[in-house]
Amino acid sequence: MGLSVRPLTIHIGAEVGGVDLRDPSEELVKELTDLLLEHLVLFFREQDLTPAQHVALGRRFGELHLHSVAAALPDHPEIILLENDEKRPPNIDAWHTDVTMDAEPPMGSILRAVEVPPVGGDTLWASMYAAYESLPGATQRMLEELTAVHHYPDYFRTGILRQEDGYAKLEQYDQQHRPVEHPLVRTHPVTGRKALFVNSTFTKYIKDVGRKEGKALLEMLHQHVATRPEFHVRFKWERNSVAFWDNRCTQHYAVADYFPQVRRMQRVTIAGDRPYC
Repeated sequence: MGLSVRPLTIHIGAEVGGVDLRDPSEELVKELTDLLLEHLVLFFREQDLTPAQHVALGRRFGELHLHSVAAALPDHPEIILLENDEKRPPNIDAWHTDVTMDAEPPMGSILRAVEVPPVGGDTLWASMYAAYESLPGATQRMLEELTAVHHYPDYFRTGILRQEDGYAKLEQYDQQHRPVEHPLVRTHPVTGRKALFVNSTFTKYIKDVGRKEGKALLEMLHQHVATRPEFHVRFKWERNSVAFWDNRCTQHYAVADYFPQVRRMQRVTIAGDRPYC
C-alpha cells in the first residue's frame, strides 16, 4: 500500500504506516528524515526489530551516541535499556531533552517498546518550536541573549553511587562530565527554526542573571512547556511500537502511571552537534 502519514496535531507528531524499519531503503531513509523535520516525532506500529536491526536503523541516520550512565544491552552497548517494574521504579517522569549535559547533545532517538503495561505508560512530547514561537517578541529577544549551564541530574549520581566503588566512580565521572553552556534558544541546524532549549532535568541555572531572577525565569519556562497541552502529543504504546524523535526541538515525558507494572523499552540514540543561536 505504500507509506502513509497521519499527523496527530498541527505542531508535533505523526503516525507513519506502510513501512518496514528492519531494512529501510535509501529512499525511505530520506523520506523519514524529511518527515521528522516536519513533524518532530514519528510513530510506527508493529516493528519487530532485532537488536542488530535496531542498531542498524539508528546508524542510517548518523553516528550513534553512547550513554554515560544508563544500562545497555550486553551484546549491543548502543542500546539503552529502560526497564521498570516493582523493584525498579520509574525515575524519568519529568519533562526533558535527552543528555543536554553533553557539549554536543544527541540529534535524536529511536525507542522501541519491548513489553508494555496493561494500562498506562504513555509518553508525551512537546514542540519547543511552538513553545518559543508562542512567547511575546520581547521575551524571545531577551531569551536569545542568554546562556544556561547544564549538568547531570541527581538520579545519575544516585545510580553511580549504588555501584561497587561508587564514590570513586562518581569522582571520576564528575571529572569527565563538567558543566556545559548552551543558549536558551537554539537554532535548528537543518530547518533554521528557533526552539526553546532549556529543560527541568539538565538545565541548572542561567549565566549572568541574578540567582533569584534566573530561577524564576527557568521556572516560568518549564511551566510554559509543561502546562500548555497545545504544544504536546501523547502516544499510547503497544508492543513493538517505535517512536523516532528530533532531540534538537522537542522535550518528552514518560508518564509513571503504571507502577508497579512492568514496562520495558530499548533505545538507540543518534549523535548530534553543538547548539547555537
